[in-house]
Order: sequence, then structure tokens, then C-alpha cells
Amino acid sequence: MRAIAAVLTMGLAAFSSLAAVLPEDRSDIMYHSYQGGGVKAHGPALLLREGIGDKASLAASYYADTVSGASIDVVTTASPYKDKRDEYGLSGDYLYRDSVLSFAYTTSKESDYLADTYSFNVAQELFGGLTTVNLGYSSGHDTVLRNTDATFEATLDRYQYRVGISQIITKSLIMSLNYEAVIDDGYLNNPYRSVLLAGGTTLGEKYPTTRDSHAFAWRLVKGLDLFDKQELRSAIKFDYRYFWDTWDITAHTTEFGYQQYFGKPWLADWHIRYYSQSKAVFYGDSFPTEFLYMARDKELSSYSSLSLGAKLTFRFIDRTSFKVAQGLAFDYLKFNYDDFTDVRTGELYSFNAKTLQWFVSFWY
Repeated sequence: MRAIAAVLTMGLAAFSSLAAVLPEDRSDIMYHSYQGGGVKAHGPALLLREGIGDKASLAASYYADTVSGASIDVVTTASPYKDKRDEYGLSGDYLYRDSVLSFAYTTSKESDYLADTYSFNVAQELFGGLTTVNLGYSSGHDTVLRNTDATFEATLDRYQYRVGISQIITKSLIMSLNYEAVIDDGYLNNPYRSVLLAGGTTLGEKYPTTRDSHAFAWRLVKGLDLFDKQELRSAIKFDYRYFWDTWDITAHTTEFGYQQYFGKPWLADWHIRYYSQSKAVFYGDSFPTEFLYMARDKELSSYSSLSLGAKLTFRFIDRTSFKVAQGLAFDYLKFNYDDFTDVRTGELYSFNAKTLQWFVSFWY
């Protein structure tokens, strides 16, 4: 379920900032859905942000997932399931001279997983607003349960460190570079998943209790005047991210995007994203015998994915003090696994997925 939430929110940048200004007062209502790999998920999301004077802003959010179905892991080792995840968030921003100080707290609950995360960020504007430096820290503390065993309980602690810089190069060209390091300590595997041993027997997965990961991300956004020589009405975006960790996984993410205004109220976005990764050092599609660490999680195998997406937004009220916009976003995803097989057929596994988001936003 946590992986599905990540897919539904991919592409959202919560860390980068280009100027020392507070977010606008707004409210958002969203409905999201996911379908793929034998799993269905859907639910609402809400956001309410309100300024306090001209120096502070507070926001509250709610995000829900209702998940049902049977993924390839469940089909081969367990029974179909149904669960619900509720996430609540509270955040705030404070403007001090050329800096914005931000904090956030989120808590989520499902039948077998509890999570709490605390975050703090600082965005400092330099050189008359042309450069913005970002520093951030997050701490997460999770509790892992198992529905089939009331006595099972494990903990996971997560620590994330972030640093980034955004630079306005020209009036139509912006570049940013970000780095993050994540330290995981505790129970890192799925309590339900099993590995395959010689002879067809199964055994519960066994992971290391620590994992350190790093990632560099580079973004370039260029404004264009293709259809209006007096104003920038379109833009292209290029993103690249490189990831590596102590489990011997390396991953590359490349994305191209295009954005275009049609008249004043219509805004269209298109993107294509490609992701590839190598397998963890202790991953195996099957094992000849028992080892110290063993995993058959397809997300730790060698695989690639391709995503094609589009979003259309229509701002049907556009007054000085009040604006309303409605939008629809759709993504099609294709996953191909290089060394994870479907035990029912003996063939390499692949699947398609679709995500849908409908939202209404109010600015006031």
C-alpha cells in the first residue's frame, strides 16, 4: 500500500523552492485511483492552507487509500486481501527576511503498519532571489505488525538528510540540483513474503536491519514562446535522478515533460518517465539453500518501468481575490522484470498499471 501511494504521488516536488515567499492560501480536494498488477486502490485527499498574518502559514491534509486484490506476491504465497490506509498531516511555514522555515508532521495507520514522520526544512534566498539554497531533515518512526500473528511487532526508524540549490540562470531558464541521504534501521522486510528454496519449499524473507541510500537529482526547466512571442506560454522540463544504496542497488530515472497554456484558463501537461534499477545483492528468484539474507521482493530485483502521463487543468474562476481550477491527470505505466518470474507460468513477470487523479483547487 505504501508503494502504491508513492506511485500515485510521483512527480510532486515538496522540497525545492525558488523564492522566499509563503505558499498561497488554498484548499484542494482530490480523488485518486490505481489499478495494476492485480491490485486496486482508491480514495480521497484533502488539503487546507491558511496564512497567519504576512509571516506564517499553516496547512492540514488528509489522504486515504482503500486497497483490495491480490498482487503477484499474494497470489503465490498468501490470500487476497483488503485494507485501508489513513494519513493525516500538519505543516507550517514561517517567513523570516530572505528565509522560509518549514515543519511538517504526518501520521498514517493501516491494519498492520503505523508510521509517524517529522520534517524540518530551511530555504534561504541569495543574490537578490536568483539563488535558493535548501536544507532539510526528516525522522520517521514506524511500527510493523502482522495480521496473521497478534504477537508479532517490529520497529523501523528512518532518517533523511537533504541539501539542494536552485538557480535562475535567465528569465526563462531555471536549474536545480538536489542530494539526499537516507538511513534506515530496523525491520525492513515484508512479514508476509516468502522466498523459494530448491524442491519447491518456502521460507520467510530475511533482510539486513540497516540500509543507507543516496540520490542526486538534476532538473532543468526552460520557458518557451512558441505560440506567443510576447509571453512565455509553454515550458519543457528535464529531470534525471541517480540512486545507490548499501544493498548494491543502483537506479536511474529520466523524465521529459512539456507544459502548454491554451488561452488563459486551460493548462496541459505531458510527460514520459523511464526508470531502471539493478538487483539487491541478496535478491534471488529462487535459492538452492538457506542463506543469512534472502529476498524475493520484485521491487529488489532488476527491472525497468515506463510511464506516460497527461494532465489537463481548467481555471474557470479567475478573480483577483478568488480562483477555482479543476483538473484531471492520467498515467499509464509498464513494468518489466528481468529476473523475477511468475511461478504459475515460469515466465518473466510484467504488468501494466493505470493511475487517475481528479482534483479541484481553490485560491483565496
